[in-house]
Amino acid sequence: MGFFKARYVRDYVAAAKLKAAVIWAAEIAAVLILGIVLAVGYGKITVMQEGSMDPTLNAGDVLLVDRMAYRFSTPKRGDIIVYKTGDDKKASTHIKRIIGLPGETIQIKDGQILIDGETYQENGEFPGIENAGVAETKVVLDSGEYFVLGDNRNNSEDSRYADMGNVKKRNIIGKVWFIASPWSRFGFV
Repeated sequence: MGFFKARYVRDYVAAAKLKAAVIWAAEIAAVLILGIVLAVGYGKITVMQEGSMDPTLNAGDVLLVDRMAYRFSTPKRGDIIVYKTGDDKKASTHIKRIIGLPGETIQIKDGQILIDGETYQENGEFPGIENAGVAETKVVLDSGEYFVLGDNRNNSEDSRYADMGNVKKRNIIGKVWFIASPWSRFGFV
């Protein structure tokens, strides 16, 4: 009789271990599926194609973009954004830093950025701007428009150029928040 009792306990323990392993595997699969759904639905991966954001971002950097960042908030000065150049689905995408906000007046004078007539003090070391472009005279931003510049100020096609112009909020894809590759630059932006 003890043999049957021991066999019953052994079978019960084996079944419990199998059940725990199956539950553990299902939990891991659920977390992975949820992670993929969130990343695809709310995020975007993009690659920096040009050197216009040096030294902050380098050509070839693989970036994670938060596409939900501006659904419930507004873009802020200093945010690095990914945006389309127009409303067309085939419009090219660019990555730049927001400098001017809706309703502000932007001007570039003597290599300095003026926002509503006041010199803008940036966080970081950026070179003086040699070509003010359209911002040589005052640029007034309408509601829902942003003035963007590349961090590589003298080698960036941005809002200073008439063919690029100001960025409309509806054309902003999202906010860059993380460098995923290369490993030497892995981390938050």
